[in-house]
Amino acid sequence: MFISYHYKKIAHPGTVPRNWIKCLIFAGVLLFCFLSLSSYRNIAIVDSENEGDSRGIAVPGMQEFIKMKNHLLPDRESKKKPQLLNAAIVSLVRNENLFGMIYTMRQLDDRFNNNYGYRYILLNDVPFTEEFKERVTGITRHKVEFGLLVNGTWGYSPYVDRNKVARKLEENEDRYIYGGSLSYRFMCRFQAGFIYKHPLLKGLDYYWRIEPDVNYFCDMPYDPFELYKTKGYKYGYALAPPEKEMTVETLWETTKDWIRKNKHFLPEKSFASFLLKDNGDYNMCHFWSNFEIVDLSLYRSPAYESYFQHLERAGGFFYERWGDAPIHSIAACLFLTKSQIHWFEDVGYHHVGYLHCPKPKSMLKACLCEPEDSYTQEAPCHKRYRDVDDISKQELLSILGIE
Repeated sequence: MFISYHYKKIAHPGTVPRNWIKCLIFAGVLLFCFLSLSSYRNIAIVDSENEGDSRGIAVPGMQEFIKMKNHLLPDRESKKKPQLLNAAIVSLVRNENLFGMIYTMRQLDDRFNNNYGYRYILLNDVPFTEEFKERVTGITRHKVEFGLLVNGTWGYSPYVDRNKVARKLEENEDRYIYGGSLSYRFMCRFQAGFIYKHPLLKGLDYYWRIEPDVNYFCDMPYDPFELYKTKGYKYGYALAPPEKEMTVETLWETTKDWIRKNKHFLPEKSFASFLLKDNGDYNMCHFWSNFEIVDLSLYRSPAYESYFQHLERAGGFFYERWGDAPIHSIAACLFLTKSQIHWFEDVGYHHVGYLHCPKPKSMLKACLCEPEDSYTQEAPCHKRYRDVDDISKQELLSILGIE
């Protein structure tokens, strides 16, 4: 026989039944959730009001809370960009240099441009592929403009004998790097006399020239274009190695011939001493143009245009291997004073062949490089830049033997 026993619990006097306690706890949880949801909703309403939406009513005191929140936790994306000058970062690049280009751009963005937002202008002698444009625009959040070279600016000079060019290419093929390359000569001619005339650059006051597959080792916490405007700089460089003499065998004599005919273009003093041996010959010092920041009024000046046209007619871009770097350097030193030419010592930079890393501790702390690896510290042309000063027009003409 199964007997069931039922026990009735009797509450002690002065106590609350347990089921009431459970009910109170459950009600408290529901109330907490409701109040939390309501507070969240009101915060959202206040934020939306700040964006111009007037849905709902703000909780008293919530505006002050949000102002404090925004002050303590600023939105990086809404940080106001500095006022930009009329400048751009420019490169002549080919489709096959895609990875090298995005490698350079990513470094430059990280080191400098993400704080400013200057646009990139990329130029090519053939149309850029869709893959190139997609990858490049995907690696940077800044504006990128793609340009095709204008007819006549890429190719032979109209003043050269193409049969003679072919012979010279064959003769020089094994003498030095790019000795037999026709496209390299097209590139040097374009960089020397046409890049700043391209439609995408016509309105610019300054440009920063970059190349694929280079390294930028140091943070740049300032705007170099603003520095130019403030200090009056016209030309800036990072590396200054000597040029290979066999590539510019007649460049200096051609330059002296231009000076004889155009003395009126020379200023009363200049940094031409940087270029000269004691006997007036060219010492081969030049600024590498794969990194150059330029006030484009230099290249657009009547003096530079006259000088370039003289070189163009001489044919040395093709019969020899005149590079844009020695031409830019000679022009800068003939037309500018030392105070207008700036060495970017604080910009750690590497291009195949040479590396610069700043030595001063105040600069080095922002860099990922070792000064011991730097080419520039004891390089003869860098020492000359430090040691020599401007010379007068009359002294220059006297050294060159020009009356």
